Amino acid sequence: MAFVVKKKINNNEYYYLNENQRVDGKVKTKTLAYLGKTKKDADKKAKEIIKKMKPKENNSNVVGKDVREERKLVHEKLSIEELANFCKRKGFVYQSSEIYGGFAGFWDFGPLGTELFKNLKDNWWNHFVRQKENMVGIDASIISHPRTWKASGHIENFNVNDYLVGCKKCKKLSKVDKPDLGKIKCESCGGELNWDNAKVVEQMFRTSVGSNGEDVYLRGETAQGMFMNFKLVHQTSRMKLPFGIAQLGRCFRNEVAPRDFLFRCREFHIGEFEFFISPDDEGCNLLTKEHLNLKLNLLDAETQTTGGDELKKTMISEMLNKKKLEEWHAYWLAEQIIWFRNLGLEEIKIREHKKDELSHYSSATFDIDYDYPFGSKEVAGNANRGQYDLMQHQKESGESFEIVDDKTGKKVLPRVIEPTFGIERVFLALLSKSYCKNQKGETVLRLHPSLAPVKAAVFPIVRTNEKIVNISREIYENLKKEFNVIYDSGGSVGRRYARNDEIGTPFCVTVDEESLNKKSVTIRDRDSAKQIRVKISELKDVLKKLIFGEIEFEKSGEIVK
Repeated sequence: MAFVVKKKINNNEYYYLNENQRVDGKVKTKTLAYLGKTKKDADKKAKEIIKKMKPKENNSNVVGKDVREERKLVHEKLSIEELANFCKRKGFVYQSSEIYGGFAGFWDFGPLGTELFKNLKDNWWNHFVRQKENMVGIDASIISHPRTWKASGHIENFNVNDYLVGCKKCKKLSKVDKPDLGKIKCESCGGELNWDNAKVVEQMFRTSVGSNGEDVYLRGETAQGMFMNFKLVHQTSRMKLPFGIAQLGRCFRNEVAPRDFLFRCREFHIGEFEFFISPDDEGCNLLTKEHLNLKLNLLDAETQTTGGDELKKTMISEMLNKKKLEEWHAYWLAEQIIWFRNLGLEEIKIREHKKDELSHYSSATFDIDYDYPFGSKEVAGNANRGQYDLMQHQKESGESFEIVDDKTGKKVLPRVIEPTFGIERVFLALLSKSYCKNQKGETVLRLHPSLAPVKAAVFPIVRTNEKIVNISREIYENLKKEFNVIYDSGGSVGRRYARNDEIGTPFCVTVDEESLNKKSVTIRDRDSAKQIRVKISELKDVLKKLIFGEIEFEKSGEIVK
């Protein structure tokens, strides 16, 4: 019998549909579904779910048919608190320094989170660097010369943009951006803010270097390392314009109010690249029909200026025709959208920056927003930085950043397009999108196999049969040379399936009695729960093709009824 329960998490109320089930002779309570934040919505949704749970007509007497119920996975929208709790419980992410009460804005990746995060970074690097003929990568230091940030404009603009202001009425402290000083009221109570006591909060972390304690900053972005090394990379890599330099690494920002789990942190990873183009090169020879015909949802600057938020369906070609961006800018925006969709993150929209919100270096910027449980928020961006950064470093350092354009034979100072990604934000989007429930109310993390932290689990059907255990161990030892796999012999096979579904393991390999005679094993697919049988000698090759989507599951072996 299913029943509705109310839970209180961080002073917020959430409703769930639970059911008592008998497992191994013991009664256990399982959560079937999340029902919402109000009793009214919860009761309505519960009735709908319970109605669907009613048993259908028994067709077990139909001859020659596989009558097992087809697996259905339903995406479940979690609150950010629930997602954080799931990540902690399963070993994806922990709060940093939790034994001392935690430290706001800092997080530690657990065993599964480390694997998933690495797979995500590798996927990004493969798509934007290794698969592109005109891209190379670097890994610059986190601390650079203090004049770096003077040249980039961060000291004058970015570092002093946030203010901490108290409310005269409720006394609550609020973060206020510099352009809003004296213009807004308290978000909590609507009271007047005490502008006379507004305090600047530096966005960049200071530290000191050397015996004389020279003041330096931890980097707030990875971009400047690529600009400063631009000429060296051009010379040593023998790159010709247009070309790009990519980097993925840690950055630090002194957020006044870190919040929403991994979304707004004080230490995080940015993946970005600077693509250098001759100022005379207006056309992009890499723009294909796929890029031009790419459909997207756009919140344009005009709509925002009039106070609207309506999305318009458009294509990259239409944005070019309306001169919202130029060809190289369009190409890289399209490549970003393609990458997100390859990850399965279809729920993105593009937001065009209005003229009054453009960064000090940008002539045109677009945000890529994702629909998180806590609202539609920026997960990536794309800015036309022009010649600003190279010009600033040239001016501050006295070193020329001009290079010869091989097409014209002239010395030029390149202009720059900069796509950028918040990698933790993409990580958060993947977990949010992948979280599903099956008919039993069990969690299934529907990650793409190539991203999943564990690629396969190996089971002996029983752990008391020495021959089966030996074969299982041999398979495990062989597979782990190429993939991250686990060996699991604890509990029933069904329980082992459920454990691996919950952490996103796409394939489970079971060694059974038939394996002794036919030298074959079963592979069970996470999303469909269907099984195939393959020869042990072909197992590694089949798994590799399944992980990278090179073959359909049901065509990979003999289907097990």
